[in-house]
Amino acid sequence: MRLPAAALSVLLFLSGIAAMGQVAIGQGPLVLQGGRVYPSPTGSPIDNAAVVMEGGKIVAVGVSGVVKTPKGARVIDCKGKVTVAGFWNSHVHFESGWEDVPHTSPERLEAHMQEMLTRWGVTTVWDLGSAPENTLELRHRIAAGEIGGPQILMAGDIFPLNGHPVYLPAEMKLPEAASPEQSERMAQGYLKMGLDGIKLFTGAYMGDKPVVNMDTAIVKAAVDVAHAQGRPVFAHPQNREGQDNALAGGVDVLAHTIPNEGRYTAEELARMKQQHTALIPTLTLWTTVVSDPAVTKMLVDAGVAELKQYFSEGGPILFGTDVGFQSKYDTSQEYELMGRAMGWRDILASLTTNPSGYFKDATKGRVEQGMQADVVVLDADPAGDVHRFSQVAYTIRGGKIIYSASGRVQ
Repeated sequence: MRLPAAALSVLLFLSGIAAMGQVAIGQGPLVLQGGRVYPSPTGSPIDNAAVVMEGGKIVAVGVSGVVKTPKGARVIDCKGKVTVAGFWNSHVHFESGWEDVPHTSPERLEAHMQEMLTRWGVTTVWDLGSAPENTLELRHRIAAGEIGGPQILMAGDIFPLNGHPVYLPAEMKLPEAASPEQSERMAQGYLKMGLDGIKLFTGAYMGDKPVVNMDTAIVKAAVDVAHAQGRPVFAHPQNREGQDNALAGGVDVLAHTIPNEGRYTAEELARMKQQHTALIPTLTLWTTVVSDPAVTKMLVDAGVAELKQYFSEGGPILFGTDVGFQSKYDTSQEYELMGRAMGWRDILASLTTNPSGYFKDATKGRVEQGMQADVVVLDADPAGDVHRFSQVAYTIRGGKIIYSASGRVQ
């Protein structure tokens, strides 16, 4: 969230860095053997399974003994464990603790990455606001193999005029669009820089003062630029007006629920469904923004209700926690709250097939032959308890172990 508007013309030399397709590739064949595999959220489980990965891809999935183990492969005993596709977290921020990536040791960066993301099974993220020069360098160091980490997709932020949220430092210069023309130029600058999408603060929280909402025309100007290049647009609404302006402008993803409004209206739900708008609930966030337990409960209950409303309408749900802005790294509470509105297979879809489909990455989201070797090994089956989605034994990206609960990585 720290990029001044004047800086949008710099860093062009980084535009070729690791955008949609880069993968950290393991050093040799890796086999997960003996556990249960869920090939997809809707697929039947494979028991006593073998998953063979080589060259960054899944080359075979089937019953152990039927699937051949390549010579020289590293074999991990997964008896009693469960393997699923690698997780997407579609709302993160590389902010606190990531301030000086170019001058921070890879060991320190990787330790922070594990604490925040990879220990929770995350292999792909959308960064929805950070200092681009810092996060582009982080993306570069991951792609170069210096740091074990997820694929990072990045969105550039645009704020409404005079919409400097009270929770951001007053001295921080923000890119504020006063007109559709400014919004268009800012969006173009971000995409030229090599970013992968746009995030619009269609509502800025101003504390005791009224929310500053972004005009629909300014929303639409950025959306038109992004969509012309096949890129998604996320919206941060703060209230009903900001959300409705975002929808009217054609954004793709609502980055939060709006629990202070209580419920979505029938008209909002119909428009969201018609436009195939995705929703990131960020329910854990609502436990961090106020200190009054009664208000916290109200926000959480309303956020769960909004999630349930849209999920019941068949709307696409994407898992995301706003981690990096909020500091609850543990994902178990998010699963518990989501579990009040949807089943465990639906939560798995929000982590895997929903984002891979929504963001048009056909190489991810399933444990199948030919897919990228992005997988998570869980200590137990989430079918019995959704908290188990957070109990990760191994996180593997491109056939390389980037997190191991035992502390050993490949």
